[in-house]
Amino acid sequence: MFQQLKNIDTVAKLQRMFNIVLMVVNGIVLCFGIYKSYEFADRAQNRVHILYNGKVLAAIATDRKANLPVELRDHIKTFHEDFFNLVPDDKQIQATITQALYLADGTAKTAYDNLKEAGYYNNLVSGNISQQIQVDSIRLDLKQEPYGFTCFATEKLVRSSSTVTRKLVTKGEIRDLKTETDNNPHGFLIQGWEILENNDLPQNK
Repeated sequence: MFQQLKNIDTVAKLQRMFNIVLMVVNGIVLCFGIYKSYEFADRAQNRVHILYNGKVLAAIATDRKANLPVELRDHIKTFHEDFFNLVPDDKQIQATITQALYLADGTAKTAYDNLKEAGYYNNLVSGNISQQIQVDSIRLDLKQEPYGFTCFATEKLVRSSSTVTRKLVTKGEIRDLKTETDNNPHGFLIQGWEILENNDLPQNK
């Protein structure tokens, strides 16, 4: 009789252990299922469908941080091209400078005002001089925002009789405005901008 009760108790313990293991396994499976459903939902939110020529194309939306250096460099490059690529036409100069000023703070406006007051833009127009810039490289410091940068470029002043080449170096900081607009599609703003060097390079004879 005692042995029979002992066997029943053993069976009951095994049954309880089995039930506990079953609940743990069910809990793990449930948690895994919830995790995968959230992962699937996240992937679905990042997938964008585009209608192009009557066809539906899938595109993947990526985290902005993954493309941050590329976007920062493009914003800096665009600003410098708008500020320095000029033709001898008052309206064109005003239009491109205005576009550049949307991408930077008052330090860029101050630089523009100083050049204008010194007669720089009038000299371009009266001398029929085109100004061209090629951004060679941009060095970024991504340790903290606002992000520091140094821009290295080659500037050319093209006259009918000659071309003067200059080395252009500028620096500043760039911060995220968290908002994109038509005039500032990346949503960044250059601040504390200054020209470090703008010197003529030796001409090849």
